[in-house]
Amino acid sequence: MTRAKLETVDDRPALRLERRLAHSPEKVWHAITDPAELAHWFPATVEAELRPGGAIRFTFPGETESTTGEILAADPPREFAFTWNADTLHWRITPDGEGSKLEFTHTFGRSEPAIARLAAGRNAAGWDVCLDALIARLAGESFEQPSQWHDRMASYLEEFGLDEGEIVGGRTIRFRRDLVWKPLDDVWPLLEADGEVTVDEPPHVLESVGPQGKVRWELTYDPLDGVRVELTQNVPDDVELPTELARRHEQMAALFAKTHGVDVEPWSADRVEAAKKHYAERQTQG
Repeated sequence: MTRAKLETVDDRPALRLERRLAHSPEKVWHAITDPAELAHWFPATVEAELRPGGAIRFTFPGETESTTGEILAADPPREFAFTWNADTLHWRITPDGEGSKLEFTHTFGRSEPAIARLAAGRNAAGWDVCLDALIARLAGESFEQPSQWHDRMASYLEEFGLDEGEIVGGRTIRFRRDLVWKPLDDVWPLLEADGEVTVDEPPHVLESVGPQGKVRWELTYDPLDGVRVELTQNVPDDVELPTELARRHEQMAALFAKTHGVDVEPWSADRVEAAKKHYAERQTQG
């Protein structure tokens, strides 16, 4: 399977996925535009006026209210594009031998680009599964949705570098992670204070001061983007930044896993050293 790629389109983060299909462009077009076919692989029920400028409505399972977007392109059997909230989904079909090549781009249009990028891991994993279901539908085969998502998302987070921390000024480090749609009240008990608690505002802010400096956890929820965690830490002069970045990196990976009911093994000494070296090289490069 070809992995999704994280790119930039007009200064916005975008996922690009490609699949080569053993089916004609006409058959693929039908599968990605007909609401009855979309029901077999797309994550929402769809109603659409299949013309540029037409409305397209999405209703998720268990929800009664719909979201309405606009069809931007409908050129059978070559191109289909529409808006979904502030995002744009673009499908391009080209002949490829006796079959077709399907190119799909999901451009994230909401919030600042650095924040929008954080959701790329979960979206890449989700679109992989959707396209697997599409391929099964085109082949007339049944498809079973996966029950475990952590490993799929975590692999993309690492591949895209979305699991890494950064130095945001002086000796302040920051990690920001997408936690998908986990309830804030479920995530809050997983946060750990690092000394004397100075701010305790569940389920949003936990701040503490200890030997490793001032540490602040913030949880935010957005009805369209889900839950995000941000960790900032003012690192004392006697603590090496690469060492603390590596430690927090491991801690954030474990937190992400726990929100999905997964307990990951502690990092090996070699992995810790590799992380320290990586952050030291980044610090040197400035």
